[in-house]
Amino acid sequence: MTPDEISGSREEFWARVHEHDRERLRGAIQAAIHKNGEFTEEFRVVWRDGTIRWLRSRGRYYRATNGEPERILGISVDITESKQAEQALRESEQRFRLATQAGKMYSFEWDVATDRVVRSVEHTDILGVAGPLRLTHQQFVDKIHPDDRRRFTATIAGLSPENPIGEVTYRVRVGDGTLVWLRSSGYGFFDGEGRMLRVVGMAADVTDLKLAEEELLAVNRRLIEAQEQERARIGRELHDDINQRLALLAIELGQLREKQNDLPSELRSHVHELQKLTADISLSVHALSHELHASTLVSLGLAKGMRSWCKQFRERQKMEIDFKSHDLQKLPQEISLCLFRVLQEALNNASKHSGARRVEVELAANPGEIHLIVSDSGTGFDIEAARQSRGLGLTSMEERVRLVGGTIAIESKPMRGTTVHARVPLESKPRFQRTVV
Repeated sequence: MTPDEISGSREEFWARVHEHDRERLRGAIQAAIHKNGEFTEEFRVVWRDGTIRWLRSRGRYYRATNGEPERILGISVDITESKQAEQALRESEQRFRLATQAGKMYSFEWDVATDRVVRSVEHTDILGVAGPLRLTHQQFVDKIHPDDRRRFTATIAGLSPENPIGEVTYRVRVGDGTLVWLRSSGYGFFDGEGRMLRVVGMAADVTDLKLAEEELLAVNRRLIEAQEQERARIGRELHDDINQRLALLAIELGQLREKQNDLPSELRSHVHELQKLTADISLSVHALSHELHASTLVSLGLAKGMRSWCKQFRERQKMEIDFKSHDLQKLPQEISLCLFRVLQEALNNASKHSGARRVEVELAANPGEIHLIVSDSGTGFDIEAARQSRGLGLTSMEERVRLVGGTIAIESKPMRGTTVHARVPLESKPRFQRTVV
């Protein structure tokens, strides 16, 4: 609908929400009103022409001085492309299962003593060449993409009598010169002295699945970029417009109280309270604008920007934050912004849900990678339940870190605190593309 066609009424909004999602969305909003004041929900809207779009909305209820819900501030993002990519990924996974059942995989056995790898005849359907059924282990390793060989050999080296099962995904060069993805699962057999005798297993072509995963990653990257642009826009508007108006209002209220000495004392006192309330709102808006628009990263860099934000957060939330950082090299903006958002999400979660009054934050660089660790000793939570409820932003943190080639581990147990550990490589390699070599 065009702007002049929209009245802005709640009835009009609910009329556009998909009938199968209305009850769930209403429940999420009601829960936000009665509980912690925040909600995050995904739902469908129906355009006038019948087109269905997906939205992800995240908002917070603000209460009046009497405790009643007064207004809501939030943001909605169109995630239709992401949902379509997720559906494509699910369909690809289904095709992978069907392909496995149809025989798009082969078996192998490696005799360590003779260094011979024997493959079943089905490998020709996957590798696209009538290669020998038997070859040496090194001959097979030579066909693996150079960037994946170390991971492949490390998986085999990690097999032991105590841990005989291994799985690894890697690329190999096939008959027409293209690269395909294989996922190999193997079981190692050992003698009484722990020496490996042989490895048997199955290898499956997962190229379609990998392509779908990469398509989803690309869509999610565009979604996060759009979110960051919208955050920056709203942050600038709050800072340059709304906050300036609030500051002017506070000044005018102060002048009114000082100049109008003939006002009744009760009214002057009320004006003074309004002045204080306006100043408090201005501070909150100022803090929100800085949280939305990560300007401190640009001006200070990651370590100093994090330290500055932790200081502001500590003052607002009355929490003790122990921030430690080592000397860091200049980081790509994408990595800096990712870790900054993870820190914000982790600290907000600790403030709202953990009950802890002290949080430890460490930012450190090891050779080739950077680590961010945020830990508290609060109440903790059930990780799986939180993922299903989408209430703690865990998926957002995981997705952001994955997009820069990193990993994130979240450890938490009820009444035992929470630790968020993000690790990002400083030299991320290009992601998978179907390549001709």
